[in-house]
Amino acid sequence: MNFPLYIAKRYLFSKSKNNAINIITRIASGGIIVGAMALFVVLSVFSGLRVFSLSFSNDFDPDLKVNPIAGKSFLLTPEQEQKIKKCPGVASFSKIIEERVLFSFDGKQQVAYLKGVDSNFVKVNKASQKLFNGQWFHPNTYQVVIGYGISEKLSLGLFDANNVLEVMAPKPGKGDFNSLNPEDSFAKLALVPVGIYAISEELDSKYVFADLDLAQELLQYQPQQISGIEIRTKPNGTNAEVIDAITKICNNKVEVKTRAQLNATLYKMLNTENIAVYLIFTLVIIIALFNLIGALIMMVLDKKANLKTLYNLGTEVKDLRKIFLLQGTLLSVFGGAIGLILGIIIVVLQQQFQLIMITPSLAYPVEFNFQNVAIVFGTIVTLGFIASVIASSRVTKKLME
Repeated sequence: MNFPLYIAKRYLFSKSKNNAINIITRIASGGIIVGAMALFVVLSVFSGLRVFSLSFSNDFDPDLKVNPIAGKSFLLTPEQEQKIKKCPGVASFSKIIEERVLFSFDGKQQVAYLKGVDSNFVKVNKASQKLFNGQWFHPNTYQVVIGYGISEKLSLGLFDANNVLEVMAPKPGKGDFNSLNPEDSFAKLALVPVGIYAISEELDSKYVFADLDLAQELLQYQPQQISGIEIRTKPNGTNAEVIDAITKICNNKVEVKTRAQLNATLYKMLNTENIAVYLIFTLVIIIALFNLIGALIMMVLDKKANLKTLYNLGTEVKDLRKIFLLQGTLLSVFGGAIGLILGIIIVVLQQQFQLIMITPSLAYPVEFNFQNVAIVFGTIVTLGFIASVIASSRVTKKLME
């Protein structure tokens, strides 16, 4: 057996004759355990919040979205559609038109995005599964599905026979500025709300879904003119290959973005918050590990006579240092493991029994993953090793003499 490891384990599990050293060691162990537990729980909470926040965008945003590089729209020929259908990695795709327009209902007005979609949209996007009331619109009709936020702002219900929901969009070109009636410069259609969706506060106030033909009629687009394509990829597909293929099919006139790129600000904010919390709690652990340094230094002084005996018997100073280096590292390993076990128990209990609630119907989100386990254990062991190196450096040849 390794001699320094044997002595280190003896010192770790045996009590010192000096009660003060035992108390300091317990405090150091407690600090490591609590620090590991707290860091794991907080990282699990932020992982849960990340999953919870991204769930809204995952329900609404496609795997890939194609937008024109220049202008608001582009032409997609039937030949290009067939090539996209045959593209490896593409499960399904939907042609869309998005444009900011003005909605008016019973004297109230609201600017929002009209999103014209084709019949394949329900295969690409989960918005049709998030209906709060009513049903999804039928193709080739003037039916629309509105967001819950827009419904509240316009005081709009479904199948209202007394009032009409109107949508207005500027006519393409210069418009008729010589007309005395400003409405001559706008295209107008009467719509029939048949459904209300509820995804998130932002999205519920942003979009009104309609048939693609309706959007083309309002904006006076050509039959093959669209503003984008939303794509659902196959589970085993590679995004990079699909992006390259779509770009070539569209003659390099479009850009293809992934879901992460579509929500770059959100992803950046969540990653920044996660790193900030990790650094803050790492600082707390560093402060707690000062107790470990103090406990090891006290142990060195307490075992000074024993160390002199070992030194006189021929043990080298580096081996004596290694005793306390291993003792501190082992204390960090065991403390980190115990703290992780306690943290995992807390996270699992929250997942299973929803002990802490944000609202009466929404539990505080937590997410257990092995990445957080590795991060916490690696942080504790690394910092514990550094603290042990600092403390063991007190064992010198001068001290032995």
